Amino acid sequence: MARTTDAGNAGEAFVTGRLQRAGYRIIDRNWRIRGGEIDIVALDGEMLVFVEVKARTGERVGYAEDAVDARKLTRLMRAAEMYVEAYPEHSDRVWRVDFVAITLSVGGVVRRYSHNENLTLE
Repeated sequence: MARTTDAGNAGEAFVTGRLQRAGYRIIDRNWRIRGGEIDIVALDGEMLVFVEVKARTGERVGYAEDAVDARKLTRLMRAAEMYVEAYPEHSDRVWRVDFVAITLSVGGVVRRYSHNENLTLE
């Protein structure tokens, strides 16, 4: 798994499966707007959940958990607002932004997994 794109795709696929097994209903993936992307959009019961996935192969460039700073979170929140505007059927839903960090081995095996729910700007 030498390429960043490969790690990202593998990470998103893994998270999608894990969320589905936990009862989430995936309604969109890789939703793009100018200036951003939402990796996974899901329903957790009636709550709309926007999931940012960061996958790293090893720790030499840092931990995946360190990849979401205040600037990135601000962009995610804005993208979530734009998603709700684009899909009025979700306009009455409560929503949240989650962050999932994954560390993969060189062979693509998940070594670390961390799901952080309801990120907020402090």
